[in-house]
Amino acid sequence: MTQFKAYETVFHGEPAIGLQAGRYEAVMLPHTGGNLIAFRDNESGYRFLREPAESEMESFKSNPGVHGIPVLFPPNRYEDGRFPWKGKVLNLPVNEPATGNHLHGFLHTAAWEVEEFGAAGHESFVTVKIDVDEQHAIYQYLPFRFTVKLTYSLGADGLRQHLLVKNNGEEEMPCLLAFHTAVNVPFAQGSSSEDCTAKLTIGKRWALNDRMLPTGEYQELSKEELLLKGEGISPFFAAMDNHYTAEPQNGRNRMELTDRKEGVVLVYDVGTSYKQWMVWNNGAAGGFFCPEPHVNLVNAPNADLPAEEIGLFSLKAGEIWEETSRFYVKPV
Repeated sequence: MTQFKAYETVFHGEPAIGLQAGRYEAVMLPHTGGNLIAFRDNESGYRFLREPAESEMESFKSNPGVHGIPVLFPPNRYEDGRFPWKGKVLNLPVNEPATGNHLHGFLHTAAWEVEEFGAAGHESFVTVKIDVDEQHAIYQYLPFRFTVKLTYSLGADGLRQHLLVKNNGEEEMPCLLAFHTAVNVPFAQGSSSEDCTAKLTIGKRWALNDRMLPTGEYQELSKEELLLKGEGISPFFAAMDNHYTAEPQNGRNRMELTDRKEGVVLVYDVGTSYKQWMVWNNGAAGGFFCPEPHVNLVNAPNADLPAEEIGLFSLKAGEIWEETSRFYVKPV
């Protein structure tokens, strides 16, 4: 009989919520950015996400961007920390000295509140949230009253992620976010990176300047990038810190990581609200890469391009934005 349960646990010394659904297991770290730090298939020995070792926990907590599924809000880079919005300029801290930009927002390092966890029907789940108002540290940079709620559910079909943002205030607010999802390559213990190919629903590649900011122009896709968009290629064919438009295929916006030795495909179906992708592979060092679904173009508030085209989404008073993503495994 399949077991479904959610429980308080500890992950390398950090308070955590564990989920179990039959062969699948997941671990969430509420106090470290609401990070879903582990997703595993214990029957097959698969570890789908890059998990920090116990010896890496201090560096992970100081920079929790390259393990698990960090939440970026607002995501990626903003020139000089400037964030023009509705006739005002918000000033975000410059935290990437090499480029002089603000990087990755505030939620991936924030403590989230556990709202609920448990098992219901044929799944286990955990919901965490952040309520930002005048008393919250984030308000000094994003002076809006809003709630971000994140739910992970685990069942026979894998892992489901649901994200909701609600504007609790009177002023129209930006709704820009991404996930810096770190996927193991390979995810199977008996495989190597040579056994794996990746495919992504990328469209056009944005040209970036020396500060890693989009110029507004496109670059022609290389033959390897055409394979990444098409039949698949190693995610380590070159060092990548690349920005692309999202171009859904067959109605879906997704990354597929195929392990030919195992004969299985890990599907990361992110939903069509994500208008852009970032793809980062740590200098093609191997071991993992980050297919990052982005709502918005990097530096979007500073771009002179149509808002809908670049995912420059907003929420008026009382409005809600939400999207659902899913990880699952299918045969080749």
